[in-house]
Amino acid sequence: MSDLVIRRLLIDLTTPFERRWNNGDAFRSAFFNALSMSFPLGEQFFIDAVRNGVKEFPAERQKQFEQEVAGFIGQEATHRRLHSLYNEQLTRLGYTNAWEKRIIQRNKRLVGVDYRHPLAITAANEHFTAILAEHLLAHPQLLESADPRLRTLWLWHASEEAEHRCTAFDVYRAAGGNEKWRLRWMRLTTIFFVSDVLRQVAANLAHDKQLWRRQTWRSAREFLFGKSHGLIRHTLEPWRAYFKADFHPSQQGGERGRQWLAENSDAFRTV
Repeated sequence: MSDLVIRRLLIDLTTPFERRWNNGDAFRSAFFNALSMSFPLGEQFFIDAVRNGVKEFPAERQKQFEQEVAGFIGQEATHRRLHSLYNEQLTRLGYTNAWEKRIIQRNKRLVGVDYRHPLAITAANEHFTAILAEHLLAHPQLLESADPRLRTLWLWHASEEAEHRCTAFDVYRAAGGNEKWRLRWMRLTTIFFVSDVLRQVAANLAHDKQLWRRQTWRSAREFLFGKSHGLIRHTLEPWRAYFKADFHPSQQGGERGRQWLAENSDAFRTV
């Protein structure tokens, strides 16, 4: 079990930020904005899945997970709140959050299913966020010259995602979740996540009239496939590892997140 600390980030997200807050780069700004649009509903789904899953355990087993789950819920609730403030600024800039509507529709289809299905979905999504977090922490230049508030927000969020990467997976395993469901939901999650983020990024860029500009596509190619810090190039193997029979999230690091939190303790307060 892990001791997960709940932190209050000391940044102001009520003051507007620039449309291209990430070093003037339209694609990078649109990509991170798209991710943020998914978080409030996504984080709430993860909270509910883990909380409801543990409630199904015998009392003694619930006690075993009690402290870690409380920390997980506290961290995810904090992410949800801050990204809600972030998204309010995006709404003021005229962006439409279509990703959120798709999340709502998919969640309706899960009403009444075995509680382990939402846990498997959460474990898969948490793996996605963990490998994205590790990539961002390993390549902080992706936020170089970004708005300092948002740079801090994303690196702090990445650090906590790396920190609680095991919780949903461990609860799923403790609930008796089988390998067939675990792998099936990772395949489906991959399809949904990749298609959703690309659709939302395209919509954000179209709103800014940047979708068909050559510079936008050059930035996208470098961001996704560049040799030094291409997202797909560097996260493909960690993603594949999830399909191994002996996989566990603890096998894929977390040190960078711990280091960032230690070096930037003035950016937050422990609750």
